[in-house]
Amino acid sequence: MTPRERFRAALLFGTPDKVPFSPGGPRESTLAMWRQQGLPEGVDYYDTLLDILGIEREDSGPQIRLGVSFQMIPKFEEKVLEHKDGHYIVRDWMGAITEISDEYDYTYIRQAKDFVTRKWHKFPVENREDWEEMKTRFDPNASGRFPEDFDSRCKALRDRDYVVEFSFSGPFWQLREWLGFENLCMMMIEDPEFVREMIDFWQEFVSQTMAPILKNVEVDCVRFSEDMAYKEHSMISPGMVRQFLFPSYQRWASEIIESGCPMFDMDSDGYIGELIPIWIEAGIHCCDPIEVAAGNDIVEFRRLFGKEMAYRGGIDKRAIAKGGKVMEEEVLRVVPPLLEEGGFIPGCDHGVPPDISWPDFIEYARLLAKLTGWL
Repeated sequence: MTPRERFRAALLFGTPDKVPFSPGGPRESTLAMWRQQGLPEGVDYYDTLLDILGIEREDSGPQIRLGVSFQMIPKFEEKVLEHKDGHYIVRDWMGAITEISDEYDYTYIRQAKDFVTRKWHKFPVENREDWEEMKTRFDPNASGRFPEDFDSRCKALRDRDYVVEFSFSGPFWQLREWLGFENLCMMMIEDPEFVREMIDFWQEFVSQTMAPILKNVEVDCVRFSEDMAYKEHSMISPGMVRQFLFPSYQRWASEIIESGCPMFDMDSDGYIGELIPIWIEAGIHCCDPIEVAAGNDIVEFRRLFGKEMAYRGGIDKRAIAKGGKVMEEEVLRVVPPLLEEGGFIPGCDHGVPPDISWPDFIEYARLLAKLTGWL
């Protein structure tokens, strides 16, 4: 099978020759630790991992990217407003006033380079005037939103053997960027019509921006990010999800499936058990990363929801960090039962943290490679 065929078969409950090997990816602090533990400097960790495990690389040649941006155009000018007491206070490219330790530079604020704690002081939309200005930054036809060679990229992507996905923010995520989490939740109660207006705008922007992609390329998966749950509970009630977010999910799912793309994927941290039934009803087919520490049990989810939902991730990072028998028991608890039924690409249940050592990561990856058919 080609990587594209294998990806589809794995997540669509087919019969892949083997399941995609996706143990999880490190961030900067993890890589720095691994360099001290035996990963050579200047080499790609994944290529090195494959060499150590004896897995032959699958070479699809140069991969073409869609190159379409769902971000604001133009962005705000990034500017350090203050530097004192070991912290930067920055106006970031989304227009928020944000604080971060000067252990990092301000680019860490909006990029998942590492596990970084940030503090938000002010958000870009506080009133109707702010909102009207913000809307001008989300024109689907803005210069730079699509690459100049978009048509030729689409033609080249019609005959490929590798997976093509694209992603955007969901309405909860995007409004949180504009308003802030607490402000958004309060506004859902105090001014629900304004919230609906912003969601309707975002829904239409996403639909119009992805329409040329869906028309010209049969992508394999469309992903969107919400991060709408804490440990044990979602950030807003299932009722509010239905009231405010469900219509956007349903519309996008319909447009995506009608285009020939078989999969709509939800990325949300936190406990998602009370949200999965709503996502299924809306037309979402897959979710990740299924954080175990938040209370998620992917084996129980499969029992409850059957083949109506596929998953990516689901292996407890804390067990991987402990290594040895604890790691092995966790992998064997999760992976064989779900692989037997399909609809699962196993991996670490979020970014790989630095307390997972390089030797332990290798042994975890070796076991995962055996279970998924690569060894």
